[in-house]
Amino acid sequence: MRRFTNNYNTDGKEKRRQARESVGNKCIRCGSSSVPGKILTTHHLDGDKSNDAWWNLLPLCQVCHLKIQANVDPEQPYFFEHADWFKPYVAGFYAKKYEGKNLARKEVMERLDELLAYELRVKPNN
Repeated sequence: MRRFTNNYNTDGKEKRRQARESVGNKCIRCGSSSVPGKILTTHHLDGDKSNDAWWNLLPLCQVCHLKIQANVDPEQPYFFEHADWFKPYVAGFYAKKYEGKNLARKEVMERLDELLAYELRVKPNN
């Protein structure tokens, strides 16, 4: 399991609130609103709590947050196509990882296929 690093920024709480509001205060994975048992949280994709880039702040309900946190490590090459909800976030991560750039969401969306291709892997024939 990946360990989380650094501390939250002083304005991090506001950035996480903005990330949740930007998607209508619903989980980007399952679409649930914040209700008891599924409180809306914000997951740091790269594990760096001080990184408040839009692509690093995934608004997820508690249930989805735990699943993603336990099973998704963006540093591991991914052999299957990403889920549609995840593509913009991981493409932003790839822009940072491979190009050293924190791209705006609009530019990531314009270059989505190109950025996702950085880790496109073909399944070997069996």
